[in-house]
Amino acid sequence: MATKTTPKAEETGLKILESAMALFRQEGFDSATMRDIAEAAGVATGAAYYYYPSKDAIVMDFYQRSSEEMQPKIEMALEHARGLEARLCELIQVKFDHFALNRGLLRVLLRNGADPKHPLSPFSPQTAEIRKIDIAWFRRILVDSSVRIPRDLAPHLPDVLWFFQMGLILFWVIDGSPQQARTRTLLEIATKIVVNLIRLSGLPLMRPLRRSVVRSIEIAKGD
Repeated sequence: MATKTTPKAEETGLKILESAMALFRQEGFDSATMRDIAEAAGVATGAAYYYYPSKDAIVMDFYQRSSEEMQPKIEMALEHARGLEARLCELIQVKFDHFALNRGLLRVLLRNGADPKHPLSPFSPQTAEIRKIDIAWFRRILVDSSVRIPRDLAPHLPDVLWFFQMGLILFWVIDGSPQQARTRTLLEIATKIVVNLIRLSGLPLMRPLRRSVVRSIEIAKGD
């Protein structure tokens, strides 16, 4: 988004963003044009392009703002959650709640999600800062937990949990059950399994398997 220097400019940019998101929900991301967005926001088409050179730029700003808005929500959700399992559930549930209104849009954007070269992919260089902030929360709940985490696994585990979250989000956006009830059930079961696996990973008899897991993670990350 173009740099804004005045409150009025900030207000105009926000109006364009909100109008665009409403159109994306109503008409679909592909159908809405920059001209449509400008008309809905009550600005000239050229002004819309000044603030956002493309629809992708609008979505990127939406991602960045969402990341900022979720920080206090996550803090509040974790404040009363006890134990790694509960805190992991709460951390991921915040994402479901925050993006609920735009779940349909996220489903459309998934087609580019697996391509790390696409700027809107959660794996792209353009979303690296958002990803870094999110992974830091997984690192925090691991550090704050009473679960003993093996030294060789510890550096990789926040990234693994972030990928775990992305898998759940993928399921959530395509979940056709009423109010995504299957996702809620899956979240509860899957987090229990993951936390139990983390606990088991510290057992001496798990050391050979853990080494193979760590090596697989390193290969996947390109380390």
